Amino acid sequence: MELNCAGFLLLMFCSAYSYQLRSGPRYGAFVHDPELEWERMQTVIGEEMKQVPAPEPKFWKSVARSQTPVPEAKKVPEFLIVSASDLQKEVFKPEKGARPLPSSISKMLLEATAAPTTAAADTRPKLVEVLCHVDRMYVRIRKEVFKYKDAYKYIKLGSCPVNQGTKDHYYFLYLLKNDCGFKKESNVNDLSIRNTLYYKPDGPVLRAMPFDVPLQCKFPRFFHSFKAGFYPNLQGGTIRKMLQPKSSFTITPLDASGNEITGSKTYTLGQPMYFQAKGPDSSGSQRMYINKCFMTASQDSTSNPKYTVIDNQGCMIDSKVTVLSKFLTGTSKMVQKFSVGALIFKDTASTSSTRQLYMHCDITMGSLTPTPSSKACSYDATAKKWKELYGDDSVCTCCETTCTSALPKASRTMISSHSWKVDLSSQNGYAEVDPQMKSFDTDAFSLEDPDMAEHIGFLNYWDHDY
Repeated sequence: MELNCAGFLLLMFCSAYSYQLRSGPRYGAFVHDPELEWERMQTVIGEEMKQVPAPEPKFWKSVARSQTPVPEAKKVPEFLIVSASDLQKEVFKPEKGARPLPSSISKMLLEATAAPTTAAADTRPKLVEVLCHVDRMYVRIRKEVFKYKDAYKYIKLGSCPVNQGTKDHYYFLYLLKNDCGFKKESNVNDLSIRNTLYYKPDGPVLRAMPFDVPLQCKFPRFFHSFKAGFYPNLQGGTIRKMLQPKSSFTITPLDASGNEITGSKTYTLGQPMYFQAKGPDSSGSQRMYINKCFMTASQDSTSNPKYTVIDNQGCMIDSKVTVLSKFLTGTSKMVQKFSVGALIFKDTASTSSTRQLYMHCDITMGSLTPTPSSKACSYDATAKKWKELYGDDSVCTCCETTCTSALPKASRTMISSHSWKVDLSSQNGYAEVDPQMKSFDTDAFSLEDPDMAEHIGFLNYWDHDY
């Protein structure tokens, strides 16, 4: 005779319960009332195995108020145990677009029905009972099987003795981690836990026949679940968001005469590049601000490498590198011009004589009076301070630290220019020659630079030597 019991290998169903464990690996779970513990586990397992109908569907209020009758929902179980051959994982693989529902899945959904109410359980006492759960096997055997009071000494679950008792039963309440000789067997459709209940009376004579009962717990591996896991708690409310039309902001590369750089026109490395950011026409009560600008070699603003020229809510950080980079005044506060010293990315220096670049800028609208969050600040190397283009220079103080933004992200607009090219072939007006052969510009040196002070006499010598 083999006694089988189905259980569930689902950690989500593992109920919380506190046990006191005796010392040693083979004493199992110690409880004050084994019969109450048995009934508790019986209830837990019964609830898990019962294929009750899935919860009723919940509809949106607008649907409930509709005059159109809502069809009755199909009654389906919370889950069905399936074999590995019925999984069909490939048809549930995510993919783009839409496709018809496979006939096998339609059949699975339409043929699934809630299990009918079963007849009343047999109430006759069982001689041997087994309870299987995630981490334990409980066994009990009725005392009436035995004729002698000391029979418990000779009953074992594998190698583990009786560890609890009542007036009607001997109990084996053991966790699977206890050293009782539990044997695990991994199959295609389930995980099987096996053990044997032995009765081997000792002594030279027998007053009752010995026996052994094979026990097995099967934990199914695969399920089809029909139960929705979450029902959102819908709360009323209205969210309003201003619809933004196609961006009316533009940024355009210009030459020194204010003409757009297009086609074959290029900038020369080391010379100023001019840009113009322009916003929509306004009543004159607003000003356009550039919060951030950076260059890339690709039209994609998220590409790398990138070089940032404006940052920190309107600080021309590249003006600390070169005097060629600065904000420029204009006739309209809705047009912001600025210049940047022409540059290329080092990684592209040897690929060709011209380099293609793009400018990307983060633009916002604000009041005419600048603030630390909306400004146009350039660094004046002579005065050694940051200066605002039109307003009070004090708003630029944070350019040396961090300027916080007071504007929501939705009010900001990222725009990109079309491409332009930087030419290397006529750098500083010279023909293509070895850069080491080009003469120095004496205006580039200053007495304020201690490293160059020793060269002043040398430079003066050449200035007067004709």
